Parts: sequence; structure tokens; C-alpha cells
Amino acid sequence: MAFLDISSVSKSFGVHSVLEDVNLSIERGEFVVFVGPSGCGKSTLLRMISGLETVTSGAISIEGEIINDVEPARRGVAMVFQSYALYPHMTVFQNISFGLRMAHRPRDEIAAKVRHAAAILRLDKLLERKPAQLSGGQKQRVAIGRAIVREPRVFLFDEPLSNLDAELRVQMRAELMDLHKRLGTTMIYVTHDQVEAMTLADRMVVMNGGRVQQAGKPLDLYDDPDNRFVAGFVGSPKMNFLPARVIDAAPGRLRLAVANAVEVTLPLSVPGLAGQVELGLRPEHFLAVPERADEGGLELEGKVKLVEEVGSESYVHMDLGDGTPVVVRAARGSASMNGTLRAKADLRHALVFASDGRRIRGGNGSRG
Repeated sequence: MAFLDISSVSKSFGVHSVLEDVNLSIERGEFVVFVGPSGCGKSTLLRMISGLETVTSGAISIEGEIINDVEPARRGVAMVFQSYALYPHMTVFQNISFGLRMAHRPRDEIAAKVRHAAAILRLDKLLERKPAQLSGGQKQRVAIGRAIVREPRVFLFDEPLSNLDAELRVQMRAELMDLHKRLGTTMIYVTHDQVEAMTLADRMVVMNGGRVQQAGKPLDLYDDPDNRFVAGFVGSPKMNFLPARVIDAAPGRLRLAVANAVEVTLPLSVPGLAGQVELGLRPEHFLAVPERADEGGLELEGKVKLVEEVGSESYVHMDLGDGTPVVVRAARGSASMNGTLRAKADLRHALVFASDGRRIRGGNGSRG
């Protein structure tokens, strides 16, 4: 049995369905990240685990105990919110210890737990300061410290870094990863930032439209997405999707007419496949070439619309002429605005998606 089990859980507000038939199993000590666009239901699911939202149908259990009707304070979970929610008139010590003081814990116990949490979070020299005297990162660590002293079975984080600047977010991500290693406690983290999710997660849960689209290790979702949504959401810049038409779907071979009628053959066995599909390729699976090669394959030429210089390399956004956008990773300085670029695709990494967005997986151990 999983440490935390979410079984056939749905949530509705009147006639409006927010979550539909969510099934997840989370093991003890895992760092799991719920990720997806705004409105996908990820924060609602987190609040249902915490007890701040009721479950319409299904069951949530921790260590075998169904907690649907258990009061939030008795679930053994601690939640860290997007807003720091610190009391401005209280010191750091008083803010961290607030929950323990409300529970009338002994003074010695409170002091020991607060100082232990402060040491872990490097707040031990700031205990007498008030929130106005702290940086954003320090305030967020105080909010995390308030959760640590409760010694919960599960930590719940609801977009806790979204109020921080980019540099501080990177720093706090590293601190959260280190905190997880030291505490070994189960952590569930919500974010809309897929880069943040890939950085933090032992396992990512990609959500959209109130449903779990795919769950797994970050690089597994990056390399082997189940559908077009996951393929497009995980990765920055996102995967390129090229319109294609099936010419022939013989056993062990799939012939496609891609974009401007360029024919390619993939080693996929999907007999009976016909009609329109999409070919998925990530920007790094293209190589800029000076002129057309003779060995065939998929080569694309387009007008450069945008060049993102990111240091040692560039991301070149181009238009194939029919409105199809393609992003290619290229060497720095290899493309200029309004010029043209020719790129050759590495078809070993090509993925095929049906018109309804599902991934078409071929036989013969192929990636498609």
C-alpha cells in the first residue's frame, strides 16, 4: 500500500467539475510535484489533501487511513502557501512557534523545536527580527520553519516561490531540495513552472483540464510523453509539432509527408494508420546546416522570426512559409533576424501524435 493514496477522486463546485477521477499513489519520502497550467486543478487537489477542500467523490488516505472527513489539524500535514502569511508584529521566533503555542506545548519543547528548525533553515541569527526586516527568501524560510516544527507526515507547498525574483527562486529551489534530503519527509509541491517541476521532482504529475495527463520521473516525461499536451508542456522551449500526412503504414515502416510535402520514413509499425498526424521534435533534435544534404531525411528551411541568445547557444524561431513555426537550437551567432535557416532533423528522436493528441506508439521497440 502506498504511503499516500488518491483513489478515484473528483471535485465539483455545483455543476462545474474541477477534478475528474484522479488516481495517484505517493510513496513515503517522495518529492512529488503537481504541474500544469492555471485552472488545471493542481491547487484544488493539494487543498483536498490538506483538508481545506472537501472531496466530492473518491478517497484520500495516508498510511491506510482514509482522511476525507478528518479535520485538517489532525491529518498530519503542514501547508506552505504562496503568500508568506507571517504576523508582522511578531518576531521570527514567535511566527515559527505560533502553532505550537496555540497547541499549548511546553515552553522547553517549543524552544527546542524552533531552534532546530531555525538551524536547518539558517535562521538562527534572525530569530529576534520581525518580517519587515527580512528579505523575501528569508520570509519564505520562516513560513517553511513554521511547518517544520509541526513535524508533519506530509509537507504541502502551494506555489511557494512565485513571489520571489528569478535569482532567489533558483536559490530557494536548491534549499528545498537540500531540506528534503535532510528531513526525508514526503513533500508535495504545486507549480505552473515546468522548469521548476523538473528541477525539484522525484516524480512529476502533469495535469490539465482536471485530469492527470501523465506521472513519472521528469526526464521520462521529457523523453517519452504519453500525449501531445505533455510533450508540449514539458520542456523549454517546447516541442515542435509539424503537420504530417500518412502515405503508407506498412509493418515496420511508416511513411509520412511532413510540412512542405517532404517525405520521411520512420521505423514504426502501426498498420492501418491513415490520415493526418503530427511529428514531434524538440529544438535540440535539429542541426543547422549550410545547404541541402544529399542523404535524405527531414530538412526544413524557414524565415527567421526571432533569435533568442542565451549565452553559449541560440534558439532560432523560424516560419516554414505555411505558418508552421519551428524552434531550432543552434550555435551562437549562426542566424540573423529576417534571414533564412536550414535545419536537418534527427529522426531517431521523432514522436508521432494522432489528431486527437494521443501518442502513436509503434512496434519494433521504436520511440514513435
